[in-house]
Amino acid sequence: MAIYKIHPIVMGTKIFDKGMMTYQHDYGKPYVIPIYCWYLEGGDKNILVDTGEMSPIRSRDRQDSIGGAIYTFEEGLARWKLKPEDIDLVIHTHLHNDHCENDYKCTNARFIVHRKELERIHDPHPLDFRYLEDYIEDVEQNGQIDIVDGDLEVTEGIQVIHTPVHTPGGLSVAIDTDQGLSIITGFCVIDENFFPPASIKAMEMEVIPPGTLVNAYQAYDIMLDIKHRAQVLIPLHEPRFASLDTITTTA
Repeated sequence: MAIYKIHPIVMGTKIFDKGMMTYQHDYGKPYVIPIYCWYLEGGDKNILVDTGEMSPIRSRDRQDSIGGAIYTFEEGLARWKLKPEDIDLVIHTHLHNDHCENDYKCTNARFIVHRKELERIHDPHPLDFRYLEDYIEDVEQNGQIDIVDGDLEVTEGIQVIHTPVHTPGGLSVAIDTDQGLSIITGFCVIDENFFPPASIKAMEMEVIPPGTLVNAYQAYDIMLDIKHRAQVLIPLHEPRFASLDTITTTA
C-alpha cells in the first residue's frame, strides 16, 4: 500500500475581507491567505494537488503575514528536485484561476477534474468571476484532462471525494499517510472554519461554511462529514502550513 508525504508549497497569496472565508462572520477584517500547490511524495508517480498562481506577488509584507516564503511554480518544485515536465498527475480541487494557472507547464501530466468544474469554467455564472478558461485551454486541447463524476480512487492510496461546497465540482483529496487518512479540502477554508471560536460554537454551529459557496446548508453538512472522516485535516488555505516542508499531525 502506498503511503504519502504531503508537502505544502506556497505559490501565491490573496488579501481580502475575512468574511470571504467565514460565512456571515468577521466581515471588515483584512486577512491574508496562502495559495498552495501540494506535492504528494510517495508511490510511483509525481503528484500535485493544484498548481497555484503563475506570477505570485512576493513582498516581505505578504510573506510575513503567512509566516513563510512564496515561490514561483518552478522554484517551488525545485525544492523537491522536480521540474514541471516531471509531474505525472495533477488533481484539481476546483478550477478557480488561482488553483490552475500553471497547468500548461505540466506538459506530461494527466489532470483530474470534476465534470461540473469543466462545465462551469466554460460557462461561468456572473456571480463567480474566478473561472478563467484561458488557464486550462492548453491541457484541454492536448487531451490531458481525465473527467470524474464522483468519488474515485485515482491511484493507490489517493481518493477524490466530490465535495460541492465552494464550487459545484469541488474535489477533496483523501491521502494515506503515516499519520492516518489526511484530507486536503476541495473548498477554500482555514482552520477556523472547522474549529470555530467559542462565540460561534455557542450558536450550536460545529463548523463555519466558506464565505463563497454553492449552498450554505449542504456546505455545512459536507464539512461535518469531511471533519469526521479525516485523521489529519488540511484546510485548503490555512496559513499555518506556509512555514512547513511537510505536514504532520503536530503541524
